[in-house]
Amino acid sequence: MLDVGLVASYGLAINAACLAAFARDKVAAQRREWRIAERTLLTLALLGGTPAAYLARHVLRHKTRKQPFVAQLHAIAALQVAALVAALAYLLERFLT
Repeated sequence: MLDVGLVASYGLAINAACLAAFARDKVAAQRREWRIAERTLLTLALLGGTPAAYLARHVLRHKTRKQPFVAQLHAIAALQVAALVAALAYLLERFLT
Protein backbone atom coordinates (compact mmCIF):
# COMPACT_ATOMS: atom_id res chain seq x y z
CA MET A 1 0.00 0.00 0.00
CA LEU A 2 1.08 3.57 -0.65
CA ASP A 3 2.44 5.46 2.37
CA VAL A 4 0.47 8.73 2.42
CA GLY A 5 2.95 10.37 4.78
CA LEU A 6 5.83 9.59 2.46
CA VAL A 7 3.93 10.94 -0.55
CA ALA A 8 3.01 14.11 1.35
CA SER A 9 6.61 14.60 2.49
CA TYR A 10 7.84 14.17 -1.08
CA GLY A 11 5.25 16.65 -2.34
CA LEU A 12 6.26 19.24 0.22
CA ALA A 13 9.96 18.73 -0.46
CA ILE A 14 9.76 18.93 -4.25
CA ASN A 15 7.51 21.98 -4.11
CA ALA A 16 9.82 23.71 -1.62
CA ALA A 17 12.78 22.97 -3.88
CA CYS A 18 10.93 24.25 -6.94
CA LEU A 19 9.85 27.46 -5.19
CA ALA A 20 13.39 28.04 -3.94
CA ALA A 21 14.81 27.49 -7.43
CA PHE A 22 12.40 29.99 -8.98
CA ALA A 23 13.20 32.52 -6.24
CA ARG A 24 16.95 32.04 -6.71
CA ASP A 25 16.60 32.42 -10.47
CA LYS A 26 14.61 35.64 -10.01
CA VAL A 27 17.32 37.10 -7.76
CA ALA A 28 20.02 36.00 -10.21
CA ALA A 29 18.13 37.65 -13.07
CA GLN A 30 17.87 40.92 -11.15
CA ARG A 31 21.58 40.85 -10.31
CA ARG A 32 22.55 39.73 -13.82
CA GLU A 33 24.23 36.66 -12.36
CA TRP A 34 24.44 33.06 -13.52
CA ARG A 35 20.88 31.75 -13.91
CA ILE A 36 19.24 28.43 -13.19
CA ALA A 37 18.63 26.59 -16.46
CA GLU A 38 15.03 26.53 -17.64
CA ARG A 39 15.43 22.78 -18.08
CA THR A 40 16.12 22.50 -14.34
CA LEU A 41 13.05 24.57 -13.44
CA LEU A 42 10.88 22.49 -15.76
CA THR A 43 12.34 19.23 -14.40
CA LEU A 44 11.43 20.28 -10.87
CA ALA A 45 7.90 20.98 -12.08
CA LEU A 46 7.74 17.62 -13.86
CA LEU A 47 8.88 15.82 -10.70
CA GLY A 48 5.89 17.26 -8.84
CA GLY A 49 6.71 20.90 -8.22
CA THR A 50 4.12 22.29 -10.63
CA PRO A 51 2.00 23.95 -7.90
CA ALA A 52 5.08 25.78 -6.61
CA ALA A 53 6.12 26.73 -10.15
CA TYR A 54 2.75 28.39 -10.76
CA LEU A 55 2.82 30.01 -7.32
CA ALA A 56 6.34 31.35 -7.93
CA ARG A 57 5.40 32.70 -11.35
CA HIS A 58 2.50 34.60 -9.80
CA VAL A 59 4.08 35.81 -6.54
CA LEU A 60 7.54 36.55 -7.93
CA ARG A 61 6.30 37.68 -11.35
CA HIS A 62 8.98 35.51 -12.85
CA LYS A 63 8.87 33.57 -16.11
CA THR A 64 5.36 34.83 -16.86
CA ARG A 65 5.79 35.67 -20.54
CA LYS A 66 8.85 33.67 -21.50
CA GLN A 67 8.05 31.33 -24.41
CA PRO A 68 8.44 28.42 -24.92
CA PHE A 69 8.91 28.04 -21.13
CA VAL A 70 5.28 28.93 -20.37
CA ALA A 71 3.92 26.50 -22.96
CA GLN A 72 6.18 23.74 -21.68
CA LEU A 73 5.06 24.35 -18.08
CA HIS A 74 1.41 24.24 -19.18
CA ALA A 75 2.09 20.97 -21.03
CA ILE A 76 3.66 19.46 -17.90
CA ALA A 77 0.65 20.55 -15.83
CA ALA A 78 -1.77 19.07 -18.37
CA LEU A 79 0.17 15.80 -18.39
CA GLN A 80 0.09 15.65 -14.60
CA VAL A 81 -3.66 16.36 -14.47
CA ALA A 82 -4.27 13.64 -17.07
CA ALA A 83 -2.14 11.18 -15.06
CA LEU A 84 -4.00 12.07 -11.86
CA VAL A 85 -7.39 11.59 -13.53
CA ALA A 86 -6.26 8.24 -14.96
CA ALA A 87 -4.96 7.10 -11.56
CA LEU A 88 -8.17 8.14 -9.81
CA ALA A 89 -10.29 6.40 -12.47
CA TYR A 90 -8.23 3.24 -12.03
CA LEU A 91 -8.60 3.34 -8.24
CA LEU A 92 -12.33 4.01 -8.45
CA GLU A 93 -12.74 1.10 -10.86
CA ARG A 94 -10.84 -1.19 -8.51
CA PHE A 95 -12.84 -0.20 -5.45
CA LEU A 96 -16.24 -0.24 -7.15
CA THR A 97 -15.89 -3.68 -8.72
